[in-house]
Amino acid sequence: MIGRASSFRKGISFVITRMSKLFVRTLRDDPAAAEIPSHRFLVRAGYIRRVAPGIYSWLPLGLKVLQRVENIVREEMDAMGGQEVLLPALLPREPYEISNRWAEYGPNLFRLVDRKGADMLLGPTHEEMFTLLVKDLYSSYKDLPVILYQIQTKYRDEARPRAGILRGREFVMKDSYSFDVDDEGLDASYLKHRDAYIRIFDRLGFEYVIVKANAGAMGGSASEEFLALSENGEDTFVRSAGGYAANVEAVTVPVPDPIDFTDAPPARVVDTPDVPTIDTLVALLNERYPREDRAWRAGDTLKNVVFMTVAPDGTRAPLVIGLPGDRDVDPDRLAVAVEPSVIEPFEDEDFKRYPGLVKGYIGPVLDGAALLGEKASSGVRYLLDPRVVAGTTWATGANVDRKHVIGLVAGRDFTSDGVADVADVREGDPAPDNSGPLTLARGVEMGHIFQLGRKYAESLDLKVLDKNGKLVTVTMGSYGIGVSRAVGMIAESTCDDKGLCWPAEVAPFQVQIVATGKGGEILEAATRIAEQLDAAGVRVLLDDRKASPGVKFTDAELLGMPTSLVVGRGLADGVVELRDRKTGSKREVSVEEAVDEVLTALDQLN
Repeated sequence: MIGRASSFRKGISFVITRMSKLFVRTLRDDPAAAEIPSHRFLVRAGYIRRVAPGIYSWLPLGLKVLQRVENIVREEMDAMGGQEVLLPALLPREPYEISNRWAEYGPNLFRLVDRKGADMLLGPTHEEMFTLLVKDLYSSYKDLPVILYQIQTKYRDEARPRAGILRGREFVMKDSYSFDVDDEGLDASYLKHRDAYIRIFDRLGFEYVIVKANAGAMGGSASEEFLALSENGEDTFVRSAGGYAANVEAVTVPVPDPIDFTDAPPARVVDTPDVPTIDTLVALLNERYPREDRAWRAGDTLKNVVFMTVAPDGTRAPLVIGLPGDRDVDPDRLAVAVEPSVIEPFEDEDFKRYPGLVKGYIGPVLDGAALLGEKASSGVRYLLDPRVVAGTTWATGANVDRKHVIGLVAGRDFTSDGVADVADVREGDPAPDNSGPLTLARGVEMGHIFQLGRKYAESLDLKVLDKNGKLVTVTMGSYGIGVSRAVGMIAESTCDDKGLCWPAEVAPFQVQIVATGKGGEILEAATRIAEQLDAAGVRVLLDDRKASPGVKFTDAELLGMPTSLVVGRGLADGVVELRDRKTGSKREVSVEEAVDEVLTALDQLN
């Protein structure tokens, strides 16, 4: 519990905000295309206003919440030793070209040209600029370590902006960067950020989990995400009862031991007409070509799925993924595996350009010779699921219409160009660390921490003199928090069917005083209580509008202040009504004790 002196800043007075003057219009109907509760209520309550797809204006109430979230982030970043700066959002092309991210970002990057024809961009993230900033000013190991951060608007041209401010094209982000002389220093900076993030997300109040993650296009080694639990989340993650937790893209499949195939019989090609699916193939195999040990199963087939990869420079190349037939390729895991390239479907026209790939009957060999592989006859890159280890035996396409090959042995009859751990992860799969079966859940990425290492320092030549007077490359960490996204997530995790329900620390106002009734004495009493709370340092919203009690009560629930005080007909008996938004509890208190009762209620909320 936080004491009143620190919670409410006694002696500091604020201008009381009156609903009659507040720039807000509540809506009774849900906005079009609003998919999740937080989006609906933030718009309906007048916190944000849509300007274009993925772009929103912050209105007075929403801006107050955003600023309070920013302050929480800023307080914890400052407490851990970070120093705040503010870099421009409009940036030159050259640093991003040196790091290759001008191309790697592809269509997600907002690009523009100035009046002199110079290429510019709107910053999606600022690794390059922070690197150059430190390079310009620091030259010795004595200057390090240093942690710099900013809270700033970022821009990414999302293909499908959705869920209001949870996934926009313009958003507020805290990004920070650590600079150390060696890997030990980077480890310390990484853990310092991790601890600070735990404190930040604990204060923000929603349930979250820390999971292993892929660094993706950012590069680097160690990588963890802070995911807010949400049924409406776009990210799937897994966890086990034994403590394993990872973003689904970062899950690694336990690799089986190789199998001795010395005595394995030779492979043979068989007729397989009318088998458009794995299930029909398995049924036919069991009918015509039964196994001696057991029945054929989907997991005994080798499914070969072909995609078209598109590099940032536009270069197109086919890619075939081989995996057990009881699994499917997970698009998100595949997307991470091929970054910075992107995946497109392999169309009929593509099959015409690669006649060796027989649609529906693709396999790694043709007439006993390698077909798939960069060094094979097709020249098509071929990657295998980790489960396809040497000695495993498969039924797969024969690259001939209406024919499959059975008894094909990995390591004997076919090989690949590498491994692709991109199959779907399922409920009940074993955890990679043997901590038990995995369960799946949904979440929203709120923070991501990376050990970048020397990727950007090397490309931009950030070096300092070490203790021996030798130039060494600085090692970096990159750490992000979605600040505007946090507003949406807090709203999503606390709202109910009536509207928003803010935690006290981030609410635009701690108390909403609702004056209901026609007599002037009611508004006078409400104003007097508001002034007393204001003098105690409480943030107060006074609903002084000439509206019906029903409208005011509905709006109070929609706006979501943690505590409401209703001044109405009970005033004649010397009482007012104290309401708790989260629990819905109501109780009468005397007018004389109203201020103390509100302060006590706020203490309990904190």
